[in-house]
Amino acid sequence: MSLEQKVMEQMKDAMKAKDEAALRTLRAIKSAILIEKTSAGASDTLTEADETKMLQKMAKQRRDSLDIFTQQNREDLAVKEREELAIIEKFLPKQMSQEELQAELKAIITEVGASSPADMGKVMGVASKKLAGKADGKAISENVKQLLAGG
Repeated sequence: MSLEQKVMEQMKDAMKAKDEAALRTLRAIKSAILIEKTSAGASDTLTEADETKMLQKMAKQRRDSLDIFTQQNREDLAVKEREELAIIEKFLPKQMSQEELQAELKAIITEVGASSPADMGKVMGVASKKLAGKADGKAISENVKQLLAGG
């Protein structure tokens, strides 16, 4: 079942349940799917990788907004972002735990022969491809930096 079909199915449930947060988020996902499908050079169908990338982008936007709203003590707006983020994350692959991420990164560091912070680019190149969809890019970057610094 495609992402679009899952979204449509859940939209029906959200309408019946009168769940405004879910409905608002599912409509945003559906809109993003349509934009992706109709963008220049796009085919009529999205690959699973395209769907994941799109959902990660949406989740990142929500996290960034949430940070800003939290800093500005706008709990009313932060609540909406949290609700939307929770719904978007249901469609994303399960994220790696901190321990799993560190173990995977240590293996990558050994694999590419990195030994100092100067090798961060080599490690990030491999890690970004290998862990796409399983871990947040910011978390990968911070962990690589910490591991290469000897922490």
